[in-house]
Amino acid sequence: MTAIAAQPFALLAYCRAGFEPDCAEELQDVASCDGQIEKGAGWVLFTPKKANPRALNSLIQAKLIFARQSVLVHARLELGSRDRLTPIVAALNELQQEFCDIWLEYPDTNEGKSLSSFCRKFGDYVLKATSEHGWIDNLGEQRLHLFFPQQNEVFIASRPAKEMDWLCGIPRLRMPVDAPSRSTLKLHEAILMLVDEPERKFREGMTGVDLGAAPGGWTYQLVMRGLKVFAVDNGPMKGSMERHHQVKHIRDDGFKFRPKNPVEWLVCDMVEQPIRVAELIAKWLASGMARRTIFNLKLPMKKRYLEVSKCLALIEAKLEQAGMQCHWRAKQLYHDREEITVYLTTARD
Repeated sequence: MTAIAAQPFALLAYCRAGFEPDCAEELQDVASCDGQIEKGAGWVLFTPKKANPRALNSLIQAKLIFARQSVLVHARLELGSRDRLTPIVAALNELQQEFCDIWLEYPDTNEGKSLSSFCRKFGDYVLKATSEHGWIDNLGEQRLHLFFPQQNEVFIASRPAKEMDWLCGIPRLRMPVDAPSRSTLKLHEAILMLVDEPERKFREGMTGVDLGAAPGGWTYQLVMRGLKVFAVDNGPMKGSMERHHQVKHIRDDGFKFRPKNPVEWLVCDMVEQPIRVAELIAKWLASGMARRTIFNLKLPMKKRYLEVSKCLALIEAKLEQAGMQCHWRAKQLYHDREEITVYLTTARD
């Protein structure tokens, strides 16, 4: 059993299985101190070489791309096979801290799925202990996270509770029955996770362009928010987007199409080399054809963090040449696969 630490001694990041090296590389690049990396299936642990709670608190506030969610680690416990609760209770009593909530979590892996039923059942015992020991204060700002990489091991961690946090970093979104494709969930998640005040930035009567629109999953999300959409794709639109009165289907190459007038929104989910997509996005924004954009970058099998950095740097450089500044947020979302999603704006938000 690792001694409980009132101040965090490590940062634990949840990520998509197979992207642990990319998450680790990003953590080392963003961290303001040297640290050691440990990679598990669906998670990465960053431990500063010297105790540095300030650096860890700064890191958890960073807008990390490959980490779905990150938590500050206070203890790492090895648990017995018969009595897992007692060491957790002892550690939390030693921590002497109250939390607004307690989440039991596990990695998003095939092996981790078997832990979901364990966490549900074991959670009942944790809740009972919580009631007995008074660890919960509804006015608290920190959430307690018990992360189980396996049944006999747990990270005791915390993070500032935010409205858009999700258990295990996985948003529970319902597939709309009339959406043309499941890709609609990618844009829905991107709007929830990346765009501040989306109700203000998506308003009825705005105009948007969807490059590579067919069969209409991303167009659907814009239409549902009241936008009029130019859906650009040589392929067919389907389902509710095929003849929707807010949609004008333009059969054209997404790399060649340009609107007659500037639009508020550009979205793009084309299967293309990421650097080509980055160049295309930069042209649209630098010329003033769009003010805000959400787009996907389909990543190579190797050096993915490097590729992302190159693409974002290219866009920033092109906009700087045009005398413009941009603000961006990027994330490998739950509904993404071998890709990341970027929200970028030149508008004053």
